Order: sequence, then C-alpha cells, then structure tokens
Amino acid sequence: MSEIHHDCCEHHDHHHELVVEDLCVTYRRHLALDRAGFATSCGNRVALIGPNGAGKTTLIKAIAGLVPRSGGSIRWRGTAVRKWSREFAYLPQREEVDWSFPITVRGLVEMGRYPQTGWWGRFKPTDRDAVERAIEALELGELQHRQIRELSGGQQQRVFLARAIAQEAHVLLLDEPFTGLDRRAAAQLGELLSRLSHEGRLVIASHHDLRSAPELFDEALLLATRQVRFGPVADVLTPALLDQTFGVPTGKERRP
Repeated sequence: MSEIHHDCCEHHDHHHELVVEDLCVTYRRHLALDRAGFATSCGNRVALIGPNGAGKTTLIKAIAGLVPRSGGSIRWRGTAVRKWSREFAYLPQREEVDWSFPITVRGLVEMGRYPQTGWWGRFKPTDRDAVERAIEALELGELQHRQIRELSGGQQQRVFLARAIAQEAHVLLLDEPFTGLDRRAAAQLGELLSRLSHEGRLVIASHHDLRSAPELFDEALLLATRQVRFGPVADVLTPALLDQTFGVPTGKERRP
C-alpha cells in the first residue's frame, strides 16, 4: 500500500500525547467505567483488553466524544478535550454499521471531510485531494464506485480507515476491528495498523484475542469496569494480571 503522509509522524514526541485521567461513565446510574487513566502518544498501538461488559467500548466512545463522561478529563496535545476533537476518528464495530445503506466506497471516504466542511459545505480542492490520497493509500481505487454492501470484511475495515485518513485524524479509535475477519484479512489489517502507527498515528483498539495482542500492539490497558493496569504489553499481559482482570484462577480458560 502507498505511504500515508501525516504531519503527526514528523513529531514523535509528547507534543502529540493523549492523557486520560480518572475517566468515569455512568449509564442510568450504572457505573460502566470507573476511573480509567493512561497516557500515550503518537506512534503507539494500544490494546484495550477485558471481559465483556468491562468498559472497553465505553472508553473508546468516551474518548471519541460519543458518550458523556460523569467524571475525569481528556487532554490531547496539552489541551483539554471537552466533547470531541476532529483529530480523533472513531471506527465502530462492523455489526453496528448498516451495510445496506446505499453509499459507495468513495462516498463513505468523503464523509471523513465533514468535520472540516460541515454536512452541507462545499468540497474544496484540499478536501478532494485528501479523499484521493486516502483512497490511493488504502488501495481502494478499483473499489471506489462499489456499494459498501458488496465488500468483504477486510475491505470494509480498509474503507473506514480510509475515511479516518481523509479526516486527517491523528488518533484512531477502533472497536473490535479484528472480529469476524478471516486469517488473511486479519493479517493485512494488522500490517496496516502497524504502518499507520509507524507513520505517526496513535491507534487505540478494543481487542479480545490474547494470543495475537503482543504481535499487534505496543501497549495494553486491562479493564474490568475499573482499570487494572496499563503499560507495555509484555508487562501487562501476565498470568496474574489477566486472572485479576477476567476473574478466573491461573491455568483456567479465559473467555474475553
């Protein structure tokens, strides 16, 4: 795939740092996320790991500004994020998307420019250029006029990533991106996320496969409604911490 140029990749330092502190989310008096906090920066891939209902999706949506926080703060590049940032791109779980919606690959990628143009704004040459670069980078040229319902699972994920690239997002927030992909598509997606991070983006994704996590991610955040541990994958994905997170004795089968 083509190289994706992005100004974030020219600044691999803490000027592009995401800091989450004591983040809480409550749904109808139910505490869904309890004081999650971590700091990471561009160039990293972060896995959110925990059992079903642990708050992984909630954390992603809270960072993206899609659900309200009941406490805590988010800072990006030293500035408080009140609701959402146009430098963040959210990629939902595939089952949450209405793939029968009549839109082409190009049309979906163009939606990445809406934070800049507004829903009814006219496209400028810079917007068209951003879309073209994203389509070329994700090698979607031959697919750009196809309806999204005609795509394979791996192709669908590439289109959503292209939308994020067209948005010129620095932070990619992915909800279970590998779920439902066959081995080949999962490997291709893993290589793509690695390339995006090496070129300077911050990738944060909920993930359920403990075996593949060390190959796909640099850092991990263990969640069980309350944060268990955050740090380098090798330090976090230990038997003791995983048992604490999933609530099963060492040696038993874990079912994220």
